[in-house]
Amino acid sequence: MEPSGADEADRLLTAAAARVEVRWVQGFPSRNVGFVNHETICYPCGNYILFVDLETKKKTVLPCPSGRVGAFAVNGASGVVAFSDQKLNPVIYIYTFPGLINWRELKGQAQLDYTLLAFSYMGPYLASYSSVPEFALSVWNWQENVLLCSKSQLGMTATSLSFNPLSWHQLCMSSESSITIWNIERSDEEHHLKPKPVQLPAEDASQIFNQNPFFSHPDTQDAYYGPVLPNSAIAGLIRDEALLFRPKDDIQPSVHPTVHCWSATSDLYVGCEEGCILVINSETLETSLLHQKFPTERRQTIVQISPMISEASLKKEGQEEGLAQSVVLAMAFHKNGLYAAGSDGVVHMCQPKDSFYTMKNYLDVSEPITSLVFSPDYSRLLVETEKGSVYIYKPTSSEEAVKLLDASSSHFLSADFLTPGNKYCVSVAISGEVHFWLLEDGTCISKLSLNKQATALVCCPSSHTVAVGTKTGHVHFIDATKVNTPRVVHRVLLTHFPVLCLNYDEGGQYLIAGAAEGHIFILDARPSKLFQVLGYLVLSSEVLGLSTVYDKDTELVEVMALLCPADIRRARLEIFCLPSTLTIDNDECVDERGLLKENIIQKQQYELDYPLSSAVRQKDGTIYGYCSHAPFICKYNLASKKILKDPTVVFSEERIQSNQSGRGFLSLSPNNRWLASVAEDGVLFIRDAATLETFAQAHCHSYQGGGIRSLAFSKDGQSMLINGVEDGALVCLKWKMAGDDDIKEADEYWQSTLAVLNNSIYSENNVLKSMRDWHVASKSILPSSSEKGHKEKLQRQPSVELTDEDESFINSVSIGEMTWMKQKIQKAIEEETKKFADKKKELKKGIKSLRKTIQEMMHENEQVPEIEKLDQQEFNLDAEEQERLQLESEQEVARVRKEIEMENLANCYLRDVLKQQCWDSMSVKGRAIKCFHAAYEVKNYPMKERGKEELETLEKVLQLKKIECADLKIRKEIIEFQLPTVSSKEEGEKVEEDVVADETTPIALIGSLSSQYGGDTAVLYPQMDLHTREQKINQIILLQIKVEKYLTPQQRAKAEMMAKLEMQRRLAAQDNARQRALNDMMDGVLEVKKEDILKMEIPPPPFISKPDTLWSEEEKKIFKEYEKKVKELNEERDKHRKILETELKKLQTAIQETTQSFDDTVCKLFEKKVKSEMVICQEELKINSLLYSLLLDEELSTREAGLHYFLEKKRKEKLSTAEAVQIARRQVDAYRETYDNLVAEDKILERGFRKEFSDVPMHLIDQLFKLYKRRPRAQKMKMHLDTANPYGDRPGSAKAYKDALDHLMRAMNELDNPENMPEGLDLPVWERFCSARRTKVESEQLVKRKALTLAEMQAFLQRRIEDDEKIKKDIDNIFSEVNLLQEQKMRFQLDLTVQFLLKQGQVELESSELIPDYTDAILINKSVIEELNCTIRAQGEKKIASMVECKDFSKGIFQLEWEHKKMKMQMEDLNQKARDIQTLRVSKDRQLFLNVLNYDSRVNHQVSVLEQTLGVMDKLHKEKVKKCQKIIKDLEKRISLKEQANYKLSLELQEMLVSVSERRHIFEAADTQPASEKIAKEHYQDIVQRRRLVDLAKGQAQEIAILQAEVARLRMKTFPALYEVEY
Repeated sequence: MEPSGADEADRLLTAAAARVEVRWVQGFPSRNVGFVNHETICYPCGNYILFVDLETKKKTVLPCPSGRVGAFAVNGASGVVAFSDQKLNPVIYIYTFPGLINWRELKGQAQLDYTLLAFSYMGPYLASYSSVPEFALSVWNWQENVLLCSKSQLGMTATSLSFNPLSWHQLCMSSESSITIWNIERSDEEHHLKPKPVQLPAEDASQIFNQNPFFSHPDTQDAYYGPVLPNSAIAGLIRDEALLFRPKDDIQPSVHPTVHCWSATSDLYVGCEEGCILVINSETLETSLLHQKFPTERRQTIVQISPMISEASLKKEGQEEGLAQSVVLAMAFHKNGLYAAGSDGVVHMCQPKDSFYTMKNYLDVSEPITSLVFSPDYSRLLVETEKGSVYIYKPTSSEEAVKLLDASSSHFLSADFLTPGNKYCVSVAISGEVHFWLLEDGTCISKLSLNKQATALVCCPSSHTVAVGTKTGHVHFIDATKVNTPRVVHRVLLTHFPVLCLNYDEGGQYLIAGAAEGHIFILDARPSKLFQVLGYLVLSSEVLGLSTVYDKDTELVEVMALLCPADIRRARLEIFCLPSTLTIDNDECVDERGLLKENIIQKQQYELDYPLSSAVRQKDGTIYGYCSHAPFICKYNLASKKILKDPTVVFSEERIQSNQSGRGFLSLSPNNRWLASVAEDGVLFIRDAATLETFAQAHCHSYQGGGIRSLAFSKDGQSMLINGVEDGALVCLKWKMAGDDDIKEADEYWQSTLAVLNNSIYSENNVLKSMRDWHVASKSILPSSSEKGHKEKLQRQPSVELTDEDESFINSVSIGEMTWMKQKIQKAIEEETKKFADKKKELKKGIKSLRKTIQEMMHENEQVPEIEKLDQQEFNLDAEEQERLQLESEQEVARVRKEIEMENLANCYLRDVLKQQCWDSMSVKGRAIKCFHAAYEVKNYPMKERGKEELETLEKVLQLKKIECADLKIRKEIIEFQLPTVSSKEEGEKVEEDVVADETTPIALIGSLSSQYGGDTAVLYPQMDLHTREQKINQIILLQIKVEKYLTPQQRAKAEMMAKLEMQRRLAAQDNARQRALNDMMDGVLEVKKEDILKMEIPPPPFISKPDTLWSEEEKKIFKEYEKKVKELNEERDKHRKILETELKKLQTAIQETTQSFDDTVCKLFEKKVKSEMVICQEELKINSLLYSLLLDEELSTREAGLHYFLEKKRKEKLSTAEAVQIARRQVDAYRETYDNLVAEDKILERGFRKEFSDVPMHLIDQLFKLYKRRPRAQKMKMHLDTANPYGDRPGSAKAYKDALDHLMRAMNELDNPENMPEGLDLPVWERFCSARRTKVESEQLVKRKALTLAEMQAFLQRRIEDDEKIKKDIDNIFSEVNLLQEQKMRFQLDLTVQFLLKQGQVELESSELIPDYTDAILINKSVIEELNCTIRAQGEKKIASMVECKDFSKGIFQLEWEHKKMKMQMEDLNQKARDIQTLRVSKDRQLFLNVLNYDSRVNHQVSVLEQTLGVMDKLHKEKVKKCQKIIKDLEKRISLKEQANYKLSLELQEMLVSVSERRHIFEAADTQPASEKIAKEHYQDIVQRRRLVDLAKGQAQEIAILQAEVARLRMKTFPALYEVEY
């Protein structure tokens, strides 16, 4: 629990006068390490901040003023660190380095804790983020201790926070699932935070296109089911949750950011848990994928950068194979590229180049990397691993990484001082890593890993031995004679229970090990005895602590064990002695199983009045205990108590407040003068053991870190070692006043003890040095030779380390290492077996003879009579065992019976529930009728009885319907009364027509066939009138009315009479005296039937048994008559059987006909049932349609309420934005007025210059005015090209302005030098002039500063106006949404869904869907269609006749037109021929054709000449082709030679490019940019001049072309023109 404020104040006051101080602190970072300057890193560790020098590795400690360090940040450029404490209303502290001066204390509104801090790269700004309940992001000016702005992000747990290095107006905050870029907007002295959330891609790196689910409209509209509404309206959400509601299937998980950093172009690199790296534009918030995941191969990889368009674009060439899922945990940006690392333990560097990037692997640390930090000069890269190790790597050099901090994989468990306690100390981590430290400054000397989970550590006073207990029950003994190379020399497995505590006595004789289950083992502490286990004892409960008292004179050791049994809830002390005979004659002190004898150890037992968590004992018998349930320290005195068999309760003599919270423990100094108490609050109290008064305290750890785990005093009392539970800090304390009497006394006490132990230390250390290193198989006790060989094989491989899992695997395969207790038990069993072997044989033999005797007795018992038999139990020699087994069996039977009964009870309850709900509650029970010969079954409709509320609701709706009908009737009468009267005849005809129309209302419009099956549709609303919600609900209720058969009064009376007669008949059948008398007197019949006679048998004569030879004549006659009667009876029986068979056939035929008739009736009933099911489905369809319309109406109402809610919300936002615009406009106007005044004052200064210096001559005033206008040249910022900082040297705006102003003032001092004074000017006038000029310069700088501020305020006003316009636009959009929704709601109320019954085959719509779309359909009468069809048919015939007539007429016209065109074309052809004949020229060929007689022979001669010429030309062509082929071969040879030459030139070109690149770098380094710019400018001017000349030449050429065309046109005028003569 957290201490109260008063207690905390008291502690701080007491700590101010404390007598202890921190000597050194050891610990390792956890993702908060940073550079405080170029050569020093720092990180928080528990209640301290540690500064480590990279060169000397010296550590400096800065304690937190109030408890544990919370959030932490470091600014290497300014040399400051910021951290918060963890208390109520925490404070942020700003300290400078190396002075460690408390520069500022920032007190905000955080109530519990700050989780993140971040310094800006430019300017004195600090960002902080607090946890619950505020979740507030705040920005501070830490130099002026001013909170600039703050904004809450409720429910967001941020993981990282950073400023944009190029602009402090931007910062990025990320959580495990989101990234937000915050813009800091400033208006004069006001600052505002504006968030810009980033839309992250999906887990597969594809882009998520999310629209606002509340205001987005679907692309399609469903005209049948009504308007399509957003999911929030369907879900019934109205308020803010409707804005973010999404169905589960639409939610696509995004990537999970783990780390981010800024680029040199203000872009944001984000590493994700999925292994990808994203690039985010901080202005447009566009996201692209830089890298998908790191390759596992350690090689250089070139990958193309691609935006997230599709999944195919994410696949990189050459990276599909060998990729592993690596989580990006750390990133840092450098001038050379982006450095990234993660769970793969490799530092990668990405170098983007155009559309590609190069991936390189620089460093492999083989464990997850959690942080990458560059030094302020970007020359060193700090690499921090997950467990806290720190590496320093120089990217620009070829040196290997230097391991600065080698952290353990877990927190410190315990620490102790190595004998003699003034030079070295040792600690152990939970993972089993043992560290040896130099006591002077905390330097780590060496490290040893046990590869087992440790539970305790203690150092031996009589040798340089360190004992470490483990969770597996082992105790490791470490040789620390050479601290640089510690080694394990022995290991013993005491038990399989964990070793909870270890304790050496003051003389170093015994090592007492307390294990679980109350086991305490006594070991010889001397290496010369090979750490022999002397014995053990078992206490009554778990051991909470051990304390020893050593008597130097008698060498007697008394051990006190603290127990706290759960049954008595009090502390119990058990004290026993360890005499010197235990090591001299061990066999006499222990039994054969290793258990210490009671008469040797003299165990005593005491019970205390309070439950204690810790207890220590002094030599005089005084015991101090720390109460576990209350903050008390109790003092007991056991010296005067008597030893009783049954211990009584010992009450405390004194009890004081510990002023501590939580569970704690006590520790005594070696001289028993100081009592130290620690608890979960992390505060150390040191008290005087005699008076229990506190004289020193230290806040070493905190309750947030679990408090203090262990405390150890040095042997001389000069130092203390304290380590926390979860903060990972090991603190060494020392006394401030070394010359104190108590400290001197403690040192003298240790020196006297050391004088006694020196000889033992020397001899035992020599033995310890001579011991061999211990290995896993160095002391094997495996019985199997194969297992022994396996262990020897492990021993031959010393480089292989065995972990707990490995050894557990070996133990599972073989017998494994046997515990000491098991060895003793096994040895005792073997000795007992050898000792009592003969006795065992005799007992077996006696048992066999006894069993044989009992078996004989049991056999004899079976032979005796029943009365003499003995019970089976009488022969049982172990009656108690039999009773126990019977009792167990009875208990098991009872348990099973109870389970069965409970199961049956549950089934019965389930049966009753089902019966009650499905049978008893039904007013109409479920029945079924089955056919005899067919598979038909007709079931009735089980119905529950209507409840009272349901009946009342139904009655209410019926009454409402009657009222509506009456109201409608009255309205019609009123309307008819107001209309003009018509004749009675017409009125009668009209009424008749209405009645007929009502009676013949088509069933298709009703929507079901319920009226044909007994349903009353008169009480239902017409389907066309269901507009309101109440009407639809009433319609649903009316559709559920039970349909009953209508009976006329005569039928009802007849049914009642028949029911009465049936009731009387049933009553009379219950008591019939005549029937009872008949049954009693004549067996229920009045006469004997023939069937009864035939059933009777004729009795044979009595002499039938005698032989027939002995019969008399009379007897023979009697026998003949007997045979005759039997024969007649058999004949009668045959006749009667045939008659019965005939009757049976008739009855079977009748039954068959009856059952068949019954089946036909059931089939008809089944068909009727099917039709009734159809009608019920029709009605249910009506109900479902109405329910859907009600649901849609509710959704529309929900949507409308949601829109009105957001409209009201936007209106409130509009008021706030409008108010912000007004405030910003007023501020701008006020500031502009101030600015205008400053400008006017500045102009007045310039105008009043001549008036102020009117006493100066005119020729000097002009010179002074020129000097007055003269200003020094502005300072040019030189960029350092050799720096590796990608962001450049960009100081904050305030710092830059201050530097520029200081430079200007220094330049003004040079101008104010009297050497620049004009000749003839007095010095006082010059000084007055310099003062005026300086005033003018300061005014100008102030005007410039105000102008920049005014521009910034105007930009801020413009942003507020834009926000106001955006809100206004949102309001307009919501208004349009509301109007559109109201239109849809009105259309939905008027556009009803009506159910029609249409006959099959009359729907002639072409539709591929199951249900046709009747969206554009209208309902009209059939007669209208028929009349319209007749009219259309008649008009169509007329149209066809007219079209035929028109067609014939048009055909004649087309024929005449064709003939006219034909004749016209013939005429034109003839005219053209005549024209050709007149203009034909008579050429030489035509003259030869006319004059030569044999023209064909002449032509043949010319053809032959041409053929000869063609042959000669073909021959010449072939020769030319051969020459060309030869020339081509020569050219190919030349080409090959040219290619070889070009290849050589390309190689030379590459070398030249390299040299050019080097020269370019030299050129850039030499700062020759002005010369290059001049050359480029001249080249540009040449290009421009050439371009102008080319344009001029083109213009002149165009003019010449125009002139030439004009000359040609004029020349053509001089030629005569010939025109064709038309005839």
